Amino acid sequence: MSQSSIDAATQEQLDAFIKQEEGDSNNYRGWLAVFITLVAVGLSLFHLYAAYSIVPTQELRTIHVGLVLFLVYLSFPLTARFKNRLMWWDIVFALAALYIVYYILTGGDDFADRNTAPNQLDVMVGVVFILMILEAVRRTNGMILVIVTACFLLYALLGNYLPAPWTHKGYEIDRLVGYMYMTLEGIFGTAVDVSATLIILFTIFGAFLQFTGAGKFFIDFSFAAMGGKSSGVGRTIVLSSFLLGGPSGSGVATTVTVGSVAAPMLEKVGYERNAAGGLLAAGGLGAIISPPVLGAAAFLIADFLKISYLDVLLMACIPTILFYLGLFVMVEIDVRKYGMKNIHFESAEGAWSLTKKYWFHFFSLISIVVFMLYGFSPVMSVFWATVVSAASSMLRRDTAILSWDWLTGKEPFVSGLYRSNLTKALASGTTGVLAIAVTCAGAGLIVGTVTLTGLGLKFSSIVIEYAGGSLLLTTIFTALVVWVVGLAVPVTASYIICAVIAAPALINLGVPAFAAHMFIFYYAVLSEVSPPTALSPFAAAAICKGDPYKTTLQTWKYVAPAILVPFMFTLDQTGTGLLLMGSMKGLLQADWMQIAWTSVTAVVGVICLAGGLQGWFIEKTNVIERAVMVVAGVALAYPSGLTDVIGFVGFGLVLVTQWLRHQKLRQGAAA
Repeated sequence: MSQSSIDAATQEQLDAFIKQEEGDSNNYRGWLAVFITLVAVGLSLFHLYAAYSIVPTQELRTIHVGLVLFLVYLSFPLTARFKNRLMWWDIVFALAALYIVYYILTGGDDFADRNTAPNQLDVMVGVVFILMILEAVRRTNGMILVIVTACFLLYALLGNYLPAPWTHKGYEIDRLVGYMYMTLEGIFGTAVDVSATLIILFTIFGAFLQFTGAGKFFIDFSFAAMGGKSSGVGRTIVLSSFLLGGPSGSGVATTVTVGSVAAPMLEKVGYERNAAGGLLAAGGLGAIISPPVLGAAAFLIADFLKISYLDVLLMACIPTILFYLGLFVMVEIDVRKYGMKNIHFESAEGAWSLTKKYWFHFFSLISIVVFMLYGFSPVMSVFWATVVSAASSMLRRDTAILSWDWLTGKEPFVSGLYRSNLTKALASGTTGVLAIAVTCAGAGLIVGTVTLTGLGLKFSSIVIEYAGGSLLLTTIFTALVVWVVGLAVPVTASYIICAVIAAPALINLGVPAFAAHMFIFYYAVLSEVSPPTALSPFAAAAICKGDPYKTTLQTWKYVAPAILVPFMFTLDQTGTGLLLMGSMKGLLQADWMQIAWTSVTAVVGVICLAGGLQGWFIEKTNVIERAVMVVAGVALAYPSGLTDVIGFVGFGLVLVTQWLRHQKLRQGAAA
């Protein structure tokens, strides 16, 4: 089944979910479409140039935000009523964005030096700039994030009217505006820096993989490698979600792409509609925590902690394995639980045949890590990985980023270049980052407020006080804060907000900074499972014709074994072994026996939780067995000798009773 075989109504729903994640942009035709495409291509080329050459920080960040705003106002309508119509106010806002870039860049050092005492024109331009960012956030991400950002700005302005412990001296509007856009601490701070140097480059890289056919290859390879048994379809979803999601970093896009192929097969082998949707959505969510790209927030972790992006990839490895292990165990249990039929699915080509033809796509997948291991910076690594992807695509006509007819002169030069996959990939790289880049600019206002007012320290002290100094309670409260924030805003914004207000609470109680930030990132991703931001489950429900809210509950069931993983590496120092000590240097000095033991207990804990939550293991579990498995899974998630013993004993008892029941049922069937 291909994307084209999805009925029109369902496709319309899926497009709506993707647009809700990436923004509902206009679909222009004619000269306007050509103009926006060329501007998008130009911005991608500028960032590729900036990756290879040296562009001053202030110039890079300012041009990035200014041109993103320019494209957002031309590409995203004021309201749905004006969809696909370029209005005069859109042109005014777009030109205003360019003027602000000109104003900042021509101001020079004098502009930055007067941030504590801006003149009247500085304040006017700054107020307009902030309002334009908020409107761009509204157009791309909706009203909730605008309200959250506005509340933070009001806190900065009116903090002197609040009761203790929230009170602060309050800031005048000129001081606030000056700090927000005349320094590198507010709008042009960490989030925009990461957006301008890493996120857009990885988005361009993902677009190159898409337009060279890598995504299709990963799905075809997964089906060819995993097909043949009733559980093969579920395994295929787990593998293809990882392979496709690793380079894309998008939960909804991965869910839709895999689901459009796998949904009919899930139904055919016996999956209930909501369960099928839950499995698809859970696999898609794994894309956001899967190396080599992860979600956009992962790049922010590296910048916040001042560590290499390769260190972040290392930290994500074992948690990602545990996430997909939980899914894999759930899939194997599904075979017994739903009494699935043993249906054989024929694939057009075998896995080996596909590998011989398209082996270079695998190299594209790992090339970023290879370059980083050779000592390249993340920026240079993704730059050269993109070059490698483009060059290797030319090995076959059906994957070529540039048409061979164009190269040999059989196609007109200008029109052929414009229609080429190279132009489409470069344009898609920029258009795909617009919503995230605007989110980063808006989040800069939040981070600036927290830094200026000291809100992060206040919040952490309040959380610790409520928890009575208990690390367990502080960790639970932090998870709840991240989850609540994640209900309202996207993963990137959720991570940024909680990293500056909630992470200090964990760090103050002795949790290593890298573990605290990974904890917040992990829960920011898992908050995507809950309405109203449950885009992946809702998209999966549309594909599988299920109920959106029942599908969301099923998604919770599939990801539940992974929910305790972050607690494993925060509650005790020994648990940080799951993050491979958080750095390449730490990896070389690591206690590998401790890491191995922590990993084993985590694996068994995930298996216990999977069996307990499914209500099946070798055979259907009774109430006592189910309760014991859940308790054993929770005990194994807590890194201590006593809880490990309790967990292994509980798991062993259930394993014995399940095996005895299985043998008894087999003997009964034989008789």
